[in-house]
Amino acid sequence: MQEEKKRVALVIQYLGTNFYGWQRQPHHRTVQEEIEKCLSQVLESHTTLYGAGRTDTGVHAAAQVAHFNHSSLIPPQKWAAILNARLPEDILIRASAEVSQTWHARFSASWRRYRYSLYTEARPNLFVKPYSWHYYKAPLSASLMQEALNPLLGRHHLAAFHRANSSRDHSWVEVQAVECHRRGPFVEIEIQANGFLYGMVRLLVGMLVEVGSNQRSLQNFQTIWSEEQREQVKYAAPAKGLCLLRVGYLDFPLDKNVWFDSQPLFYFND
Repeated sequence: MQEEKKRVALVIQYLGTNFYGWQRQPHHRTVQEEIEKCLSQVLESHTTLYGAGRTDTGVHAAAQVAHFNHSSLIPPQKWAAILNARLPEDILIRASAEVSQTWHARFSASWRRYRYSLYTEARPNLFVKPYSWHYYKAPLSASLMQEALNPLLGRHHLAAFHRANSSRDHSWVEVQAVECHRRGPFVEIEIQANGFLYGMVRLLVGMLVEVGSNQRSLQNFQTIWSEEQREQVKYAAPAKGLCLLRVGYLDFPLDKNVWFDSQPLFYFND
């Protein structure tokens, strides 16, 4: 008799440097495909992994969430160790847990939160290079960047930050939180929303840096996004500074310390 289907949620970390994004694609290395290969080896049949969201080429994740279905006797909490023994060094499963058949990594999510990291010291640092944009051309004002971000709170049509080739047919986004902080040579921008447009955060950060370095006024920044002047948004911040920080659910079976803030911040001693 066939075992009853079970659904397992995974909290996943990956270094996006050598991946062509999350989503499975022909002829390219992706996070989804690497994990699916390991699942299929263990279960001896093709197994599909459903993610909370897609990250682009080179973007990292501290707590991506995904789920898969299986009918084996393997306990849900064992899947993290089983997969970690087979996965490459740039992917790690933080934890695994059983969820109901109605729970979905993507459709049950209430919000997603991204962090973008900039390193502003003139002298480069190899240990922060893979995870930050080394921006040292002009001083950056975190307070100006925060001032530019504040009006984005709420529900807006953010077509100015929507890249072409997206399958999404609209640009409405409910922005729930925006934060910009400086700690020594590091500036971190965090944005939380119910969902994100293709390329949205990198295009937004590219313009915020112009504001923070006094190359663009606050008024001009607001005019461009509020009037949906996509042609004025020309530069995207590098992918390596962006990290999917966490995904929020009303009902999530894993402890907060597993998924809430698992990308370490860079520290600086004055």
